[in-house]
Amino acid sequence: MPPPIQPAVLSFAPDGTPYSPVFDDVYHTSAGGLGQARHVFLGGNDLPERWRGRQRWVIVETGFGLGLNFLATWQAWRDDPARPDTLDFVSVEKHPFTLDDLARLHAAWPELAPLAEALRQHWPALLPGIHRLHLDGGRVRLTLAFGDALELLPQLEAHADAFFLDGFSPACNPDLWSPAVFAQLARLAAPGASLATWSVTGHVRRGLEAAGFTLERRAGFGGKREMLAGRSTAGSAPPAPPAERTALVIGAGVAGTSVAERLAARGWRISIIDEADGPGQGASGNRAGVFRPLPSLDDNRLARITRAGFLYGRRHLDALAHAGHPVHWSPTGVLHLGRDSKQEGKQKAVVDAHQPPADYLRFVDRDEASRLAGWPLDAGGWWFPGGGWVQPPSVCAANPAAGRAGRYNPVCGAMAHLEGQDGCWRALDAQGREIARAAVLVLANGVGIRALPQAASLPVRPARGQVSHLPASPGSAPEVVVCRLGYVSPEVDGVRCAGATFIADDMGSELRESEHRENMEKLDFILPGYAHPFDPTTLHGRVGFRPASPDRLPMVGAIPAVSVAERSTPLADIPRQPGLYAASGFGARGLVWASLVGELLASLIDGGPLPLERDLVDALDPARYLLKPPRPGAGGDE
Repeated sequence: MPPPIQPAVLSFAPDGTPYSPVFDDVYHTSAGGLGQARHVFLGGNDLPERWRGRQRWVIVETGFGLGLNFLATWQAWRDDPARPDTLDFVSVEKHPFTLDDLARLHAAWPELAPLAEALRQHWPALLPGIHRLHLDGGRVRLTLAFGDALELLPQLEAHADAFFLDGFSPACNPDLWSPAVFAQLARLAAPGASLATWSVTGHVRRGLEAAGFTLERRAGFGGKREMLAGRSTAGSAPPAPPAERTALVIGAGVAGTSVAERLAARGWRISIIDEADGPGQGASGNRAGVFRPLPSLDDNRLARITRAGFLYGRRHLDALAHAGHPVHWSPTGVLHLGRDSKQEGKQKAVVDAHQPPADYLRFVDRDEASRLAGWPLDAGGWWFPGGGWVQPPSVCAANPAAGRAGRYNPVCGAMAHLEGQDGCWRALDAQGREIARAAVLVLANGVGIRALPQAASLPVRPARGQVSHLPASPGSAPEVVVCRLGYVSPEVDGVRCAGATFIADDMGSELRESEHRENMEKLDFILPGYAHPFDPTTLHGRVGFRPASPDRLPMVGAIPAVSVAERSTPLADIPRQPGLYAASGFGARGLVWASLVGELLASLIDGGPLPLERDLVDALDPARYLLKPPRPGAGGDE
């Protein structure tokens, strides 16, 4: 479990230079931070000259600090008419500044004010892991990795064209200038990658040379006589994306439209096929779904992925609204009650151990929980102030609307067959007529994926879920989402949603009184006495079928070309079907995962740094089941 993120302590040296009392060192030279960024890091990497004519440029930095290097690079990119189409900037920071402290620090450089303000508007919660921010219309991607560089650098996946080595001095922060870090830089280097740093310390030079970098001394900045610039002598080239940037997405639910939106944002042309006459008609058709993470004491993979998905999803919802395509949702907050006193104690222990920001998660006792719910409760639990309810069909409609003009070709109708040959995938109807074709095919069609022979290696199971619809008036309690072995939503368009059942391998589509009764029992467990007025024999509702996975994690990535593999085989060595990808197995968490899954899959297909740690990407890889056969049964959750 990573330790809680400890924010940087804002302090200043006697001459006014930002200073870290933790490391007993300044954040930049007293001669000027912006000048240092331009001379050492941009100039030392021969930028902007080297990025001209490139479609994408990737920079990896050790030590984000005040963000001056990033802001200077962003400004140089903006000012260069020959700039690459996309700037990817990846930076690791163990002690990020709070938003208020960043604002105070950035005030010293008014010439950067518009960019600095945009950065702060997107500044993520100070929580461990990777945070991806989309800036400048999505053409600038800032990937921030909050935590210890020794742990996070091995988790990064990128092909860096340039490195900014800008931690505190080797004497004050030796770990960041260690052979282990230099080896990771070599691993992340693209062919001919450059590096620059203000440090010319002997062991730094020797360590970089041992890792495969050739170095030269150049004139330093301010009071430093020299600095280092270098080039990688090796490096690995990123996989080349398809020459034809076209994708065929099967399924217009939250998974399919999220992938389509992220690919379209990168300039791809997308065809979306769905049997229904509009997006969000299948498992994504519910009136309201719960949007919140799921922490754990050991911060396991499920907790980390739901946290990353929740944080990225919040930014995506805000971005859709900013672009004029608002989603029907409300950040009412989500109250997740303990099942009993034992679990309530575990929930408190999680908050005590992780010390998350209060606007992300805090523990509330029974009395405060009752006030939040507007109903007398018998337990406390987790309170997620930024969570809420989301109407999935509105996400499915907003995603394509937000794509670049002319990038989408929606196709309604039944697809019977898929054919892949010579770098092209074709979707055919029952008569063998072509519906659509593209270089890349993404299967995001929920439980329908089980009928496709190309996805036979994926252990997707259907899970029937019935939601009960209760008549509700505006302002009635609860006005927040409340969960406890089930969930109940606030009033949404005159209806309150309660449920939901989770029955594996049941494809019955009829509403069932027995499942209404089960939902009312859950509702009474959540809000004691609340279900009494509702008669299960007269309730309305909706049935959907979730694609579930055996380990409760989604299946995201290239689909294997084999059905069996040795357990010792590295995932990267398992052969894949060219151009074929899956976004499935979301279970009950499609809303939390969909936006991040879209960004991850788009990054895997189009190239560029990944928005998740490598171990989490591997945990989602569809080929994982070839190495570890799934246990029988598909579990449900609230």
